[in-house]
Amino acid sequence: MKRYVVYRRVSTEEQSKSRLGLDAQDRDISLFLENFSEGPFEIVAEFEDHLSGKHDDRPQLAAALELVRKTGAELLVSKLDRLSRKVSLIAALMDDPKVRLRVASMPNADKFQLHIYAALAEQEREFISARTKAALAEAKAKGKKLGGLRDKTMKRNAVIQANAKARAEKVAKTVQPLRSQGASLREIADALNTSGVPTARGGKWQASQVKRVLERLEVAS
Repeated sequence: MKRYVVYRRVSTEEQSKSRLGLDAQDRDISLFLENFSEGPFEIVAEFEDHLSGKHDDRPQLAAALELVRKTGAELLVSKLDRLSRKVSLIAALMDDPKVRLRVASMPNADKFQLHIYAALAEQEREFISARTKAALAEAKAKGKKLGGLRDKTMKRNAVIQANAKARAEKVAKTVQPLRSQGASLREIADALNTSGVPTARGGKWQASQVKRVLERLEVAS
């Protein structure tokens, strides 16, 4: 029998209380178990951290890994960044002969593919950080007041994100159950259109818009 130790992570207690990020992880894990896992299977235990993926010191992850090593079960996470945002930690786990990792959203990925994905994701984050620093340095060189500009930009972005989150939560009761039942993005969009639910601009739903709503509901960190 296939055995799994499930690990989930959100960055803050607020995300834990809202359940949005955790519910999204639950859906990914359920879809994997129903459609990609060898059967029969057993969930040995479930662990959950409320800490940033930048931190290596996560007590629940440590407990999950200890159980994996003792039982021979596979560590199951919804997405690779729920495990860690550091390629070094992911690589170390992959080199551990007593740890077997499965990623629900990448059900057929092998160790090599997961390692490459983690490395590319980390490289992208480093580039975004460098690009932001370069833009701020350029603005400063031109005499712009970075503090005021940054504050206004942050406030504007916060309002945009809050509005987008509010709109996503309005359709959550329709979108999330359908997705958990295996409905495609196109099928969910059709269901919203049939129900007469308009988009933010009053138009028709497209699969890409449903995808963004699901991503917002997931509250990825």
